Amino acid sequence: MNDAPRVMPRGVQLLHDPLLNKGTAFTEAERDALGLRGLLPPHVFSQDEQAVRFLHNLRNLSDPLEKFVALNALHDRNEALFFRVVCDNFDEIQPLIYTPTIGLACERFGHIFQRPRGMFISINDRDRIAAILRNWPLSAGIIVVTDGERILGLGDQGANGMGIPVGKLALYTACAGVDPAICLPVMLDMGTNNETLLNDPYYVGLRRHRVTGPAYDELIEEFITAAHEVFPHVIIQFEDFANHNAFRLLEKYRNRICTFNDDIQSTAAVAVAGVLSALRIKGSKLADERFLFLGAGEAATGIANLIVAALVASGMNETDARKRCWLVDSQGLVVKSRTGLSPQKLPYAHDHVPVGDFLAAVKTLQPSGIIGVAAADGAFTPQVLRAMADCNARPIVFALSNPTSKAECSAEQAYSGTDGRALFAGGSPFAPVQVGGKTLVPRQGNNSYIFPGVGLGAIACGATRIIDEMFLAAAHTLAAQVTPADLDQGSLYPPLADIREVSVQIAAAVAEVAYQRGLAAKPQPADIFGYVREQMYDPHYPGYA
Repeated sequence: MNDAPRVMPRGVQLLHDPLLNKGTAFTEAERDALGLRGLLPPHVFSQDEQAVRFLHNLRNLSDPLEKFVALNALHDRNEALFFRVVCDNFDEIQPLIYTPTIGLACERFGHIFQRPRGMFISINDRDRIAAILRNWPLSAGIIVVTDGERILGLGDQGANGMGIPVGKLALYTACAGVDPAICLPVMLDMGTNNETLLNDPYYVGLRRHRVTGPAYDELIEEFITAAHEVFPHVIIQFEDFANHNAFRLLEKYRNRICTFNDDIQSTAAVAVAGVLSALRIKGSKLADERFLFLGAGEAATGIANLIVAALVASGMNETDARKRCWLVDSQGLVVKSRTGLSPQKLPYAHDHVPVGDFLAAVKTLQPSGIIGVAAADGAFTPQVLRAMADCNARPIVFALSNPTSKAECSAEQAYSGTDGRALFAGGSPFAPVQVGGKTLVPRQGNNSYIFPGVGLGAIACGATRIIDEMFLAAAHTLAAQVTPADLDQGSLYPPLADIREVSVQIAAAVAEVAYQRGLAAKPQPADIFGYVREQMYDPHYPGYA
């Protein structure tokens, strides 16, 4: 790691530095001053012109994966132009650089590989991780790390899962203006149990089965220790770890370092924000609701925990609050009489007779909301949706699994199955739906509404820890950005086009909690909101002359 100010490269070296390269936008004066004369065609194109040209070429491509490859190539050669294109066209570009296209990109990672980005650390690198991290040329302020074992709803993608940290950090910059120079994606390659990948000649990772047990834990511990040795103030976001590791790693490190698990905590915040918006339409209170989850893993228990926290904050005792949340896993309704339940399920194992399937659970419990986070495509059947409509005037239906192929139902299915009465959110984008002469506009309940702002706020105030109260503040802040016009068209989230403004609001709320709880290393500014906004990266080209 190099903490010294960067020396401006010259000539070809500058053109090969994606953080500094402006391509044909270098001015005449810059070309003379930086040794670029003759290395570029003579006409100077503004960034606006470059963006128009790139978008023209991108829109001529028909296949989403081809578009992903084109965007990835731009990211690799000219980061400012890449983020300018993303920020100015977020509704169009976000689905291409993240959900849903990122799932296919991970599955095809080795086949579309262009150049390495981030750091690959494998189980073979034991006892030298700090030295490896020092090969990174910049000072990392935020790391997104995965072991690739549970990529979206696709399962074990091994080293191909590197697409997720890269994509997440692109969203940190695009959505919240986190400086790309301090973003470091990391893949911890523990092997893979995906036989298709092990037999794929283009697979980029170790050709071995996954490491488990003490050897796994020792590599994680060495990585965490080394990361804080090399980058003392870094924030570490755990991403797409399997359930059996995600919860215990979060509990192990959350009070030791500045860290969070996106799948558990950010998913919870975006779901709770959607619920709060739905309650505005229903005119009800959170205490009046009962939620049934399809799934009992990271996302389900994370959402349930934050719902409980919100209820407790409103005055309900924790025992009663937990009774508002019920889980269905692969064996049916999670009830107290079941044995062998994992620790995260136990708080939601209530006294009830066993119920074998989701539809039966809906009919028995008559929840006001169902939340799908089990990657069980099509699980919200017409029968499930009809049952929800029969017991609710405005049923809450959240099909949050992604990519789209894993969604529990589509927006159109949710609306048609409930006579247009569902309050719907999806984990992937769905097109507007015509219902009874009215256009309903479902918006994506995606983590990108939450984690970029949380990260920006933590960086801005120098947070020493990230606590659940910050995610509850983020949920309330996100819900507050939803306008009456949004609600009138069935949108439970603000437009993604407004994501940078949403993120700065969330960042300020997170920093406010950090200052209130004594968890901020930097002095508190008089205007937290203004201070946070000043920290945001601007993708327009700087001047070098």
